[in-house]
Amino acid sequence: MSTGKILLGVLAGAAAGALLGVLLAPDKGSETRKKLTKKGEDYAEALKEKFDELMDNMTEKINSAKEEAKHVVQNGKIKADEFKEDVKKAIG
Repeated sequence: MSTGKILLGVLAGAAAGALLGVLLAPDKGSETRKKLTKKGEDYAEALKEKFDELMDNMTEKINSAKEEAKHVVQNGKIKADEFKEDVKKAIG
């Protein structure tokens, strides 16, 4: 199971628990709504931070893969040029 799915499950479970706790608390409706709004904002911010972290991680991996591919292509060109020279020497 991927880390993203586990993280999403944990956040969803925490949000559901907080929601139930607030709904079952003996507060006035206006206080409950304020608490729900605050909790929602907190969870949204936490989710945004995790998403940004995931995107940064993915961007880093993509850039690393691009660099590696660039090196592979460069090495392939060098080998192809060496092979051409060897063929020319063998023929000529």
